[in-house]
Amino acid sequence: MRHLMSPLDFSVEELDKLLDLATDIGKDPKKYAHVCDDKRLATCFYEPSTRTRLSFEAAMMNLGGKVLGFSSADSSSAAKGESVADTIRVVSCYADICAMRHPKEGAPLVASMASSIPVINAGDGGHQHPTQTLTDLLTIRSLKGRLDHITIGLCGDLKFGRTVHSLIEALVRYAGVRFILISPEELRIPSYIREDVLNRNQVPFEEVERLEDAMPELDILYMTRVQRERFFNEEDYIRMKDFYILDKTKMELAKKDMFVLHPLPRVNEISVEVDEDPRAAYFRQAQYGVYVRMALILTLLEVELPC
Repeated sequence: MRHLMSPLDFSVEELDKLLDLATDIGKDPKKYAHVCDDKRLATCFYEPSTRTRLSFEAAMMNLGGKVLGFSSADSSSAAKGESVADTIRVVSCYADICAMRHPKEGAPLVASMASSIPVINAGDGGHQHPTQTLTDLLTIRSLKGRLDHITIGLCGDLKFGRTVHSLIEALVRYAGVRFILISPEELRIPSYIREDVLNRNQVPFEEVERLEDAMPELDILYMTRVQRERFFNEEDYIRMKDFYILDKTKMELAKKDMFVLHPLPRVNEISVEVDEDPRAAYFRQAQYGVYVRMALILTLLEVELPC
């Protein structure tokens, strides 16, 4: 039995196989419509989510399976003080696989140690968000035709942004990847990412503050929102939240084949006028998220695939 806590839980070869499966699902989803007819997914979400929770539910239902679970800690026995380990032991009696989101880093890992079913980390605090990373990798590969030899700009909240941390860790395994890290000084990437991931793997990167300076060099621009829920000080959040706004003027500086990604939800960091630009790929990215989660469910459940 396997769990998914980090994108690094899959080797590059396994990752490519998973993305190939997700691509095939996207081409012919009806072929996979009944492969999980007798399976149940539990969505244990201890903090709010729209895209991740609903895409997991859509993924399982698209495979013919059923879904049960809760959408906040207040609507679970966590409100009564039940531990994550006890919750997953009970959930294991009702479901075949579980997707868990939790505000505390490491909580899904604790759950996986007590679980008798596969557990998927659907986001744990500011730490990891592996299924978003799988979505990002599938999106980049589908749009650019490759995951190697690209220059990717990561813009916004690089300090607390778990999607950014996971994506960096996944992409450093591909040759010729270069990062431009765009953030104010207060929201730069944590030192462990800089030292233990980028420097240790000798991956080229530069840190800049102005988005305009980076735009002409990018193959992919990955925008993130400044997350109010990660700030302890409301004044700091207000000061940072509109630091970057991608608009038409900035898009004119970019390559014709550059694409804009965003894990969503968007607040103010991408102007709605950019939505009409063919290089705006963030809503397509959300669709790819369903396909990749379908592929992940099939892989972890070791379901026999249709011919």
